[in-house]
Amino acid sequence: MSPREVLQFIKEKDVKIIDFRFIDLPGLWQHFSITPHELDEDVFENGLGFDGSSIRGFQAIHESDMLLIPDPTNARLDPFTEVPTLVMICNIRDPLTGKDYSRDPRYIAMKAEQYVKTSGIGDTAYFGPEAEFFIFDGISFDQSYQHGYYHIESEAGFWQSGDDFPNQGYRPRIKQGYFPTAPLDHFQDMRSEMVLTMESVGIPIEVHHHEVASGGQSEIDMRFTTLTAVADNLMWYKYIVKQVAWRHGKTATFMPKPIFQDNGSGMHVHQSIWKGKKNLFYDKGPYADISQLCKWYIGGLLKHAPAVCAFAAPTTNSYRRLVPGYEAPINLVYSQRNRSASIRIPMISKSEKAKRIEFRVPDPSSNPYLTFAACLMAGLDGIKNKIDPGQPVDKDIYELEPSEAKKIKKLPGTLTDVLNALEADHDFLLKGDVFTRDVLETYINYKRKNEVDAIALRPHPYEFALYYDI
Repeated sequence: MSPREVLQFIKEKDVKIIDFRFIDLPGLWQHFSITPHELDEDVFENGLGFDGSSIRGFQAIHESDMLLIPDPTNARLDPFTEVPTLVMICNIRDPLTGKDYSRDPRYIAMKAEQYVKTSGIGDTAYFGPEAEFFIFDGISFDQSYQHGYYHIESEAGFWQSGDDFPNQGYRPRIKQGYFPTAPLDHFQDMRSEMVLTMESVGIPIEVHHHEVASGGQSEIDMRFTTLTAVADNLMWYKYIVKQVAWRHGKTATFMPKPIFQDNGSGMHVHQSIWKGKKNLFYDKGPYADISQLCKWYIGGLLKHAPAVCAFAAPTTNSYRRLVPGYEAPINLVYSQRNRSASIRIPMISKSEKAKRIEFRVPDPSSNPYLTFAACLMAGLDGIKNKIDPGQPVDKDIYELEPSEAKKIKKLPGTLTDVLNALEADHDFLLKGDVFTRDVLETYINYKRKNEVDAIALRPHPYEFALYYDI
């Protein structure tokens, strides 16, 4: 919709509240609301003020004033509020310079899309994320001077099979939750409600199902679209999953690895580049029907994967998931069909339209605007520099002989490692002014101070089992 059409829509639908949303640097939606009489066409041009110093990764207190510029093209009715509420995702502007704000993740995604065109490589980058999540009955956690713990409550968790309360059984075994029907799958109706709610706000959904882990792991797959639009959709996706679970007295989490010794939640990201109506990743005949350009894109993504992980797997908990033995894509190779490789080329369809790569490293704790932009910039760098990805590996990498396995590069194993990698390897992100040095420095410093150092300072509960009697 245009600004004028939004104003007309507000009258037609008797909207009472307009909600403005934007994303902070770590990846959490923020918002504030106004009444309709405060909104006119001028707001779409000049924006609304807010305190940028109160938002993670944004401004210092002495330069706090910032502007939100609503994007009328994504106006959608909130499906959860009792009061009729219209939601618009916003961009951020610096009121002093009048320019878009360099630390706004959505602006970074928009610049990455523009860089595809200015690079001369293609017109459009398509992305399709597959975000996984857990639905729990309850969660409690605390950390203080003399204690630290978490406790997950899940009626669907296999570990509760021996409990004394009225117990009907039917829980997926550890690592055996993929595709069972009810009553093993407790969440069919709830996921269906999530799907229908997503479609009500304009997000087309392809499939939903129970995932591998016990304890309520689920997946809903949205249809691919352009980079910024799909990041917008993913923020709606996470909001809807959490809200529907909340409405049912449950709690949903996109934390990558909440359960010990079971599979974590990933977010496989499908990617392709098009020029006009031509899929530049497709070439019938060579390996997996992928073009040379696609191979170079893979080469760039594999080369820069450690740095990309700083955005795509951005939490200390991400590296509880990225370990051998849990379908985790820790091996920096590509393959057709092979889910033990970090990049897979799906072979379900032979259609040109369906040809794409699937980067299996990211997880849903990431900021999608930054993650998708970083993936794209790594791939474009591979194309520009014709980076050879090497030979595909069409074997189960976890079953290779040690002599073969040693030849395969692995992902870094900690958040510290990938932040160091980003610090050392980031020139590819600066092309086209997509990311800026200021953004990268701010992001790295935030992660080190607020996450890496915070975890390093606290005793872990299992350390007492290991060391208390030493």
